[in-house]
Amino acid sequence: MKAFFSSQTFGRDFMASIVVFLVALPLCMGVSLASGLPPTAGIITGIIGGIVVGFLAGSPLQVSGPAAGLTVLVWQFVQQWGVEMLGVVILFAGLLQVAAGLLKLGQWFRAVSPAVIHGMLAGIGVLILASQFHVMLDAKPIGDGIHNLIGIPGALLNAFSTGGSQLTAFLVGAATIATIFAWGALTPKSWRLMPAPLVGVLVAIAISAALKLDIKYVEVPENIWSVTILPTWDRLARIVEWPMIVGAISIAFIASAETLLCATAVDQMHSGPRTKYDRELAAQGVGNAICGVLGVLPMTGVIVRSSANVEAGAVTKWSAIMHGCWLLLFVSVIPFTLSYIPLSALAAILVFTGYKLAYPKIVPALLKFGRGEVVIYFVTIAMIVATNLLEGVLVGLGLSLIKLLYAFSHLEVGRDENAAENRVDLHLKGSATLIRLPKLAAVLETLKPGSQVHVHIGELDYIDHACLDLLSNWDRQHAASGGSLTIEWDELSKKYHQRRSSSMRAARQQQATASKLSA
Repeated sequence: MKAFFSSQTFGRDFMASIVVFLVALPLCMGVSLASGLPPTAGIITGIIGGIVVGFLAGSPLQVSGPAAGLTVLVWQFVQQWGVEMLGVVILFAGLLQVAAGLLKLGQWFRAVSPAVIHGMLAGIGVLILASQFHVMLDAKPIGDGIHNLIGIPGALLNAFSTGGSQLTAFLVGAATIATIFAWGALTPKSWRLMPAPLVGVLVAIAISAALKLDIKYVEVPENIWSVTILPTWDRLARIVEWPMIVGAISIAFIASAETLLCATAVDQMHSGPRTKYDRELAAQGVGNAICGVLGVLPMTGVIVRSSANVEAGAVTKWSAIMHGCWLLLFVSVIPFTLSYIPLSALAAILVFTGYKLAYPKIVPALLKFGRGEVVIYFVTIAMIVATNLLEGVLVGLGLSLIKLLYAFSHLEVGRDENAAENRVDLHLKGSATLIRLPKLAAVLETLKPGSQVHVHIGELDYIDHACLDLLSNWDRQHAASGGSLTIEWDELSKKYHQRRSSSMRAARQQQATASKLSA
């Protein structure tokens, strides 16, 4: 509490909270509409994410709220099982997160391949762009991801050929996107404290009001809390059904992974206190449990709001808390202003967000770890778009495990012979494990008795006890035949006890790559 009343930190946190509020307002509504819920449902989630999770947070400068990363999953669930069951699933997802935090599993949620995480986000980006493009035309999404994507040219052609409200709505949405691009690229840096999405919405409001356009606008209930759907005992009892269990686990897993990777990215942006991952995970669980009770959207830590918070000069968690208070004050005092917002403008913000998520800017970074990571990335995207979010992520995780097993079981043994000097050079590359022991033993058995054998281990990543024991025993047997074995035993022993230092550096670099999320 002391930091809150410090004149030095309060001023900076206060100004940062205003900036984050302005960033969060249009995104909360846009994500909510894209998820199939009223816009105020997203704002309520933002309020809980700011006030409740902000107070309990283990990541002091991270800001939580409804995120694009869960949009597709929530939309699919609502379409299949109804909005009434959404709150129950989110409630149990939150309880799973709380349990994971109390069991100190926070670090494990970060142990997901960067290729899968970025593939998941890119796949979500494609789905959001494809569905919200139709909403930007004041129409409904056609269906699943593939049909929405394929239907874009036809919907656009129909709008231009028939004219009317759909074309008008598209032009308003296009103006919103153009404003977002222009604001970020052309305005002075000092002006950019005003978030580009909010400027885009304001431009859309101004155009629509000035021209009195006949398009769809945001519908706002007289009482924002009327959108809440409290759970009943009958609905709670349905959590034992398999689709509900899968939904709760899916939301808990994806929300936790995105939150904790976002927290890692936020830690890299400032020099203040580091994230306490288990506490942050439990705090997110509490927030999602409350969202579940109220029947609104689930939440995650969100990089857009969090980075705006850091860039605006926030020092403590009170900036996130105050931004939640501003959201609550806004919808309590002047909610009627939301009804002036064109629906196509909010859809345009989501189209722009989907574009940023889907753009494959991460590919060069993934290439540093091999083409396999890039393959996993694109396969994950394709499976998410072709099937659904959960199946796509599971396929990506499966490919990552296969790649890991390959890396730990792949061993190359190069052989160079010099008959004149009675010398044989063996070059080991990869991982010498129990699985590849027969291959190594077969090569050793082909060597002539009495030869001078030199084993090079510069490209060997790892050796287990079985292969180390094989080389040691073969050394004694070969020496008895008058031969010799030259090998760096001390270095080989280090490879048994731990990964070589370059592999460790690569792992740290891979973790840093995973934290560069876009949302």
